[in-house]
Amino acid sequence: MIRLRWGLRTLTALAAAGALMVGSALMAEERPAGKPADEAVVEVEAEGEGISKEEALKDALRKALEKGGKNEIFSDTQVENFQVLHDTIIARAEGIVTDYKVLEERPVMGGTFKTKIKARVAKKALVDAWGAVQNVLNQIGRPKIMVYIVERIDGKEEQQSILETEIEKKLLKSGFDLVERTAVAAIIEQEKADAKAEDNVAKLQAIAKQFHAHIFITGTANANQAGMEDLYGSPAAFYNCDVQLKAYYTDSARLLASDGIPNTRGGARGRKEFSPQAGKQALSFAGQNVVERIYQQVMQQWATQISAGGEIVLEVQGMKIPAALKLKRMLSEIKGVERVNQDVTKGMAVFRISAKLSAESLAERIGEGEFAKLLEMTDLKLNRIQAKAVGEAGGEK
Repeated sequence: MIRLRWGLRTLTALAAAGALMVGSALMAEERPAGKPADEAVVEVEAEGEGISKEEALKDALRKALEKGGKNEIFSDTQVENFQVLHDTIIARAEGIVTDYKVLEERPVMGGTFKTKIKARVAKKALVDAWGAVQNVLNQIGRPKIMVYIVERIDGKEEQQSILETEIEKKLLKSGFDLVERTAVAAIIEQEKADAKAEDNVAKLQAIAKQFHAHIFITGTANANQAGMEDLYGSPAAFYNCDVQLKAYYTDSARLLASDGIPNTRGGARGRKEFSPQAGKQALSFAGQNVVERIYQQVMQQWATQISAGGEIVLEVQGMKIPAALKLKRMLSEIKGVERVNQDVTKGMAVFRISAKLSAESLAERIGEGEFAKLLEMTDLKLNRIQAKAVGEAGGEK
């Protein structure tokens, strides 16, 4: 059985490339004649903003990387999957921009921080990152995400969540595939499932699997009446809001990102305390930051995942130990496979494979040639391929 986990990994290779190149490359304006541009280092200044100093620094690093590669690296928008490539690399700015200096840190109005930095961006590190991400995308394709957020105003569930829509807009802009909400809602209604409950992750996970989504984002957003106030001389209906969003890997339901706001206040002009429109505006204002933060977390984890490779679990029923050892060696030789760990217990051989390819691609490769002499696949799904040992591998003569 093969199981593909879209787990979190660090961008080890890209970070290492960035560290080496930043330290050794020449500055762009100083490079000798004839030196390719991608071997240069450019020095840029950038300013970022966030709810903390750490978040502001991350934002500044992303903007520095954008500036550093704007002309040569990020200019060709005609490249297939350009936006996914671009946003994936920008999300890992911390691993690529390793040489920077903080020039200024200060709090600003609204409770946020601004950070100004001077950074050195190695073009070679960017070129390497671009190539690595592009190669993996060619193998696994674009990720698919399901978003399902239950939004209530005065206790009544809304047909379309404002925050869900905002998250989907950002993901679509970055080139992700999305599961249609109407299709998800139809399954929930058909199965009479309590997937709307805040703690029913298992049901949403099962639905996400049906739609072949790699990641699913869920959560709740609530707005409730909080009285009338005078807003610059006009009456306004105010609402108290709370938001909680989480993102999970579909195959394992392991949490990859979480953010929210416990309680905040917002409103809109109106003469009645009961105002669904005021509730919507309050949620929209309150959720702006949390939507951006959950998006950045998902992007960063996706970036680390595709650069380091996912984990595939191959389980073969009825396999002898000598055959399992042989299969391990064969798997290790497949292009795109980084590492293979193996365990054999009571005739079940389990291989944990770190690879930069999908389970489907791996299944294609082990379904023929020498592999077919050792195993026979019996079932293929997004997260699982079942197989059994054949011939001498399973004890047959």
